[in-house]
Amino acid sequence: MTSELFSPLSLRSGHVLNNRIAKAAMEENMAADGQLPGKELFGLYRRWAGGGAGLLITGNVMVHAEALTGPAGVVLDEAAPLEPFAEWAEAGRSGGGAVWMQINHPGRQIGSDMPGVVWGPSAVGVDLGRHSGRFGRPVAMTPEQIRATVNRYAVTARRAEQAGFDGVEVHAAHGYLLSQFLSPLVNRRTDQWGGPLENRARMLLDVVRAVRAAVSPSFAVAVKLNSADFQRGGFDADDARQVIEMLAPLGVDLVELSGGSYESPAMSGRPADARTQAREAYFLDLAKDLVTTSPLPLMLTGGITRRDTAERVLDSGVALVGMGTALAVTPDLPGRWRQGREADARLRPVTWSDKALASAAGMAQVRHQMRRIARGSRPTPGTHPAFALVSEQRKQRRALRRYRAWLTASQGTA
Repeated sequence: MTSELFSPLSLRSGHVLNNRIAKAAMEENMAADGQLPGKELFGLYRRWAGGGAGLLITGNVMVHAEALTGPAGVVLDEAAPLEPFAEWAEAGRSGGGAVWMQINHPGRQIGSDMPGVVWGPSAVGVDLGRHSGRFGRPVAMTPEQIRATVNRYAVTARRAEQAGFDGVEVHAAHGYLLSQFLSPLVNRRTDQWGGPLENRARMLLDVVRAVRAAVSPSFAVAVKLNSADFQRGGFDADDARQVIEMLAPLGVDLVELSGGSYESPAMSGRPADARTQAREAYFLDLAKDLVTTSPLPLMLTGGITRRDTAERVLDSGVALVGMGTALAVTPDLPGRWRQGREADARLRPVTWSDKALASAAGMAQVRHQMRRIARGSRPTPGTHPAFALVSEQRKQRRALRRYRAWLTASQGTA
């Protein structure tokens, strides 16, 4: 009997995924010159496309050239050439699955060494204790900046469809801009974008409406949402339930549930809260609760590495299983599951007590594996986190010099 894992999923746009396994977004930070996708990303996505997942979701693509999560972030705005994106989409679809572009604005989660802008709903900085200086100090967005940013999401979505992507995922989780607006801890506004949840959700809902209006009805539109922020007084599961209900009439195909932010990195299994399972399917308990009332299909991401865990997630009523790190270590894991096999190795755990540093090292480890896959090499999951972190920091310094030069040049020709 075929597992439900390998049964198709039909979405309301008419989009059909050929199985229930998705490669979830991981921030590659691997842009080529001009903040464009290049050889590395094409190679990486061709490898994942051949691995058997029904859906690949790209790492976050920036809607605003002056606001990047990292110096090697990919930017798709009105000025970007479409050809590299068309090649990226083609690589992602080469195995017969679908490919969606995750679209994002970092808001206040921008490095203090980055040029450009650091915006937030309010002038509330990222609190990482002694590491807080790693992020820029945000300024509160004006109504004009909010409306212009909503439009940027729509432009990026329209151009993603033109490039051949099958859908977009609007990133409203992990403490990025739309998640910041949702959070009562970060959003201290007293105007139409602040206060009660319906006001804090306004920017996300406006983005979704603008995106849906900019693309064809058959193009998939998904939203990534925190099931909870894992911070006392923050966005919680009841807020998530209400936001999903608000999204339902707007033509959304799917909501992906994750959790946490840079301040409480639950998405890497290190929350400041006990409500995540220690090793597998971090957010399953919260998802089980949300799935009972959700009018939209849900996707669950976070800590899923084994087939029996994936099947347990589907048994809970979740429609789609998302995996990130597991596919950076074993890019053909869905194909292995089909053959009754599992991964040969897991990523070396980071056991450092400094949560912020451990989270950065964990992300560096994952990126190290992605770079190897992109070059056609085998992953090396035993790589020491300190080596990965130092290597990544060196690459990011070079990328920062390139980004500064590119941004200065592009502003000069604007």
